[in-house]
Amino acid sequence: MNIVLTTLNAKYIHTNLAIRYLKSYVMPDYEPILSEYTIKDPILNIVADIHQKKPKIVGFSLYIWNIEESIKVIRILKKTNPELVIVAGGPEVTYDYDKWLEKVPEIDFIAIGEGERTFKQLLDYHAGKIQLSEVQGIAYNIDDKLKITAPGPKLDLREIPSPFRFPEDVPHLSSRVTYIETSRGCPFSCQFCLSSIEVGVRYFNRETVKDDIRYLMKNGAKTIKFVDRTFNISRSYAMEMFRFLIDEYLPGTVFQFEITGDIMRPEVINFLNENAPKGLFRFEIGIQSTNDLTNELVKRRQNFEKLSRTVTMVKEGGKIAQHLDLIAGLPEEDYDSFRKTFNDVFAMRPEELQLGFLKLLRGTGLRIQAEQYGYTYIDEAPYEILSNNVLTFDEILRIKQTEDVLEKYWNDNRMPRTIEYLVSEVFETPFDFFQEFGTFWELSGWSRIGHQLQDLYTRLESFLLEFGKADMEIVQSLMKIDYLAHHTFQPRHIWWKDDFDADTLTGIERLILNDAELLERTVTPTKLTERNIRKHTFITPVAIRPNETNENEFIKEDGYLVTFFCRGQEPQFHFLAKKLMNA
Repeated sequence: MNIVLTTLNAKYIHTNLAIRYLKSYVMPDYEPILSEYTIKDPILNIVADIHQKKPKIVGFSLYIWNIEESIKVIRILKKTNPELVIVAGGPEVTYDYDKWLEKVPEIDFIAIGEGERTFKQLLDYHAGKIQLSEVQGIAYNIDDKLKITAPGPKLDLREIPSPFRFPEDVPHLSSRVTYIETSRGCPFSCQFCLSSIEVGVRYFNRETVKDDIRYLMKNGAKTIKFVDRTFNISRSYAMEMFRFLIDEYLPGTVFQFEITGDIMRPEVINFLNENAPKGLFRFEIGIQSTNDLTNELVKRRQNFEKLSRTVTMVKEGGKIAQHLDLIAGLPEEDYDSFRKTFNDVFAMRPEELQLGFLKLLRGTGLRIQAEQYGYTYIDEAPYEILSNNVLTFDEILRIKQTEDVLEKYWNDNRMPRTIEYLVSEVFETPFDFFQEFGTFWELSGWSRIGHQLQDLYTRLESFLLEFGKADMEIVQSLMKIDYLAHHTFQPRHIWWKDDFDADTLTGIERLILNDAELLERTVTPTKLTERNIRKHTFITPVAIRPNETNENEFIKEDGYLVTFFCRGQEPQFHFLAKKLMNA
């Protein structure tokens, strides 16, 4: 009996943990084939590839990001082989399963909730080992009538076999994200999240998890992401895992966690700051809103003061990158309130700040309460809202414009010095900068065309010239530094025009070559001489003197920025005051 377990991932680098759990659980009685695709792959290509495996049963793992494309695959597959048995599972179809069976009659069975045992029993049924009535936790139609069987008891996660030991996965571990879970369930009740529906937290066997991690690292896994909803709900467990990962550290491996910030103890952060290798860990912290009423309405307990302490301590430690999340469109969070939320969180200067928009997921409390809060939303996945009783569609569009330039200019770290100056010294608040620039970006038509790195600089310059309140000498100087900082060798193209004469350039080069102390502390591929200095340096006029102890502090002074390049290393900057040249 040929069995295919499949899904459509959002990107090629992603992997699906669910189908691997299903395969490991049904082995050795059955040997399913794992087939992963992406939502960008041509539908007919996916169908052809699955069809050529000659399956009798195909199981689909379904989520908001792949449901629409997966339905197209399912319908065509059924046309090519009407006898094919289609089994659907995953969070997108677990809720409203009756509606899905009506909308997509090509689906024969929907697994409700946890799928490992249910899928094994379905295979046993099709192998003639048990009756259909003995399969726990399924929904299906028979003679146009909905049939449901009760789910069985929750699985003992300590007994589930490892999903990571398939030889076919090993060649791809180094180039894809590996997802791992040490627990299932969530102790919180956030009404916008599916995890709030499952009561209680269950843990996998700790030693088995550790062995899996050793195996993954040994076989080249570079990015391992824990999908536990709250990794640090148990402080002792989190500390044990942190210690283990530090002790087993292999350079080049990164572990990502979803952390609840306000329950993180200072002693845990101090331990990580003192012992974790830089870059080993990455934290994702969902803040969503700093509006107390909003958090109360969605049943989200959050102490923002303690959360801020956690984020600040981690940032000051300099070891762990942080990704913070916000959600626009939560109940009673109007435009001004969200502006405050954004500024509250941006004040912590996270390495990444993701600005998301509320999605009314099937099964969640907010979807059930949608009418109460006046929500209008798209009734197809991903169910994103269009408005509510305090936020108009026009305001949501403005926030979306904010999100667009936030991603390009802050999260991508294109020009940290420039943006810091603008949000601190020029605009009233950080939100105002990103929002006003986002609107300008949209009105200029740039959202409909691509961009190169230097386009980001010229477009920001155009906006600020139109804005008319920024000191452009400072801004352009900071932009030059940021642009040059992205190069490890002299750039072939610059976005600005230098207009100083050749004699001045030669004079600066001679000052550099005569400064023995400067040359001593500067790294270049070879000793600098009059013949090669232009190959390994770049000189441009600036109107600021960078502060060597703090890259975000500057003194306004006319001079020249000398940038030294050595391939494979970050460029080094040196400032020459113009008054020295005139002396």
